[in-house]
Amino acid sequence: MPINDSEPNGTASLTAPSGKFIAVTPSDATVFGNVPRALWVGGAGAVAAVAADDSTNTVVTFGAIPAGTVLPIRPKQVMAATTATLIIALY
Repeated sequence: MPINDSEPNGTASLTAPSGKFIAVTPSDATVFGNVPRALWVGGAGAVAAVAADDSTNTVVTFGAIPAGTVLPIRPKQVMAATTATLIIALY
């Protein structure tokens, strides 16, 4: 049976609950096809990321992220220098 989505036009606002989530493998080569709303960090550490709207591809490192944190950033890339683990992209 199909699942009904109450969001108009099948789109959700950035503040709506996540309807899709994908495990993230930090990589210097992989760029997200779609920009996530946020990242869930399951294992403590640092997240090195490039912002979705950054045309210069500057890597910014968010340090000392505790386990179980929803990091409210919209990255286009999570870099290999990331030390946090169990990262999930929330869409």
